[in-house]
Amino acid sequence: MRIPPLAGRLGLLLLVVTLTAQAQKLPAKKDILAKMTLANAYFMASWPDPGKEIVTNKTRPSNIWTRSVYYEGLMALYGIDKKKPYYEYAVEWGEKHHWGLRSGVNTRNADDQCCGQTYIDLYLIDKKPERLHDIKASIDAMVKSDKVDDWNWVDALQMAMPVFAQLGVLENDPSYFEKMYQIYMYSKTKHGGNGLYNPKDGLWWRDKDFVPPYKEPNGKDCYWSRGNGWVVAALVRVLDIMPKDAPHREEYEKTYLEMMRALPTLQRADGFWNVSLHDPANFGGKELTGTALFTYGMAWGINHGLLDAKVYKPIIARAWNAMASESVHPNGFLGYVQGTGKEPKDGQPVTYDSKPDFEDYGLGCFLLAGTELYKLKK
Repeated sequence: MRIPPLAGRLGLLLLVVTLTAQAQKLPAKKDILAKMTLANAYFMASWPDPGKEIVTNKTRPSNIWTRSVYYEGLMALYGIDKKKPYYEYAVEWGEKHHWGLRSGVNTRNADDQCCGQTYIDLYLIDKKPERLHDIKASIDAMVKSDKVDDWNWVDALQMAMPVFAQLGVLENDPSYFEKMYQIYMYSKTKHGGNGLYNPKDGLWWRDKDFVPPYKEPNGKDCYWSRGNGWVVAALVRVLDIMPKDAPHREEYEKTYLEMMRALPTLQRADGFWNVSLHDPANFGGKELTGTALFTYGMAWGINHGLLDAKVYKPIIARAWNAMASESVHPNGFLGYVQGTGKEPKDGQPVTYDSKPDFEDYGLGCFLLAGTELYKLKK
């Protein structure tokens, strides 16, 4: 299928809405919450000790990015369903790691800094200085340096940008916003030669390995679903945190809206998105993480008046219903989660019963999507 230019997609978008509006409705709020509760209960029962190391091909501490994304989702769930065990589980996770970062306070690695999003959320609930110390020291060192090329893979935007935004608000210091913008813009316009973002398609290449002349088997550019999902999450989380008058807010909103215009026509008929957005034949099939992150971003846009509910509500209803009915097992395990990697072929096969190498970040994405949908139903 030929992918139309971004500017010419409005007609196709209206067609998508026409085809889906009658068939798809969001379930009741209690049913959305029930699916999240089930999936989260499965995970918490599987990991009763939040400080336990993660063992796959090697042993890793459990404050790495995969687990940190889960806690983003858990804190979102706690925001709408304030069950004490959720809060205690997150606090115990921070305490078991002494509120530290995987590689220490001198790290500039966004993956290592992702845990800081939850540390700061927990600090705002109970302002114990140890919760803030290490993540602030790490980000402060970056703010004071001249280096701006750290985020050379798009996942990094979601892992680190919200931390800069949180600290900018917490400290009432625009230097955090400014540094975040500088590093972000280097990723967008410099990395890989001319940047990792293609404004023509409204989508991002995952890193320099996938910029042209790299092509998918069908000759199209390689736009990885979850990679673009990470960018969507980064933008909405930053926009959600920053004040309305924060510097450079218009840039994030503009790019977010461009992505929102690009994604609807790429949705599969069953409600999911393929792992390869422009080549559905390259490891095509249902996949939860990218689908959940796009659903999260679209629901957030409706909730904040940036997207037309008549256009986007049928799209996210179809996506959520697909995930809820086809991914969530009766015991809460999530199927169709692509394992870690950076492109369509990684973490395969992706099936209903396949278990990814890490089963935490998929749940985090699912909880982020569900909580925004729950707010939408108010």
